[in-house]
Amino acid sequence: MAMYSINPSLICVFFTLLGLSSHTLFSICSAFESEVDDELPFTYVEGTGKGPRKWGQIDQHWQVCDNGKMQSPIDLLDQRVRVLKNLGKLKRDYNPAPATIKNRGHDITVAWKGDAGKININGTDFKLLQCHWHSPSEHTFNGTRHHLELHVIHLSANGTIAVIGIIYKYGHPDPFLAKFISHISSIGKEERELGIVNPGEIKFGSRKYYRYIGSLTVPPCTEGVIWTIVKKVRTVSREQVHALREAVHDGFEANARPLQQLDGRPILLYNPGIHGGST
Repeated sequence: MAMYSINPSLICVFFTLLGLSSHTLFSICSAFESEVDDELPFTYVEGTGKGPRKWGQIDQHWQVCDNGKMQSPIDLLDQRVRVLKNLGKLKRDYNPAPATIKNRGHDITVAWKGDAGKININGTDFKLLQCHWHSPSEHTFNGTRHHLELHVIHLSANGTIAVIGIIYKYGHPDPFLAKFISHISSIGKEERELGIVNPGEIKFGSRKYYRYIGSLTVPPCTEGVIWTIVKKVRTVSREQVHALREAVHDGFEANARPLQQLDGRPILLYNPGIHGGST
């Protein structure tokens, strides 16, 4: 992602609805910072001095990677879930738009250059910016880590980041990823034009989703990111995952940050079949 600042206003409203303490609200609403644009100083390989356990020591601006209380990714454990009546259906309004593809060294990123549409969360619009893949998945469901995770990045007019996460297991190829396979093995750090790409072809497969407040999963691990994780696990082929892993330049062929502690954060669930209470 590019360098974005986080506006905590929407996040404050989100947690006020949950009745959290003023101290917790202060911690959430005061924690905002831009994301590092240069990913070269860190890696996903432990033992190199630049792995995830050392991220907070590489740069003084990255200390929250070590001591933050709202870090991502997390394990989405059913026993922790709270159903919120007014969470509401995730509203997507995407448009086909010009896009580029780039190998950022740690992931493959598709970025839209025109108006690719938006999502709406609690009445706030978030403009679609880009998507990228992590393998294996960063988030887990009840302790199970799957083979791939797609992050779809959005930004509000006030600077709040909202990420939709879609998780995949081995099976039939993913149609959206299939559009870019011919580019993945040959692209470098220079952006390559893709022409018109329709983000509406990203399949969710379910109206159910988890929501929680977390962080960027790369340094500086900025907290206050609104995460929406689709509950359904979709499928991707082994060949597609292999292509993504081969393109990663870490020498490790993986780009997933280890799980972080929940530290008492609520995990919300939108389930249209349930009207209140707990799952």
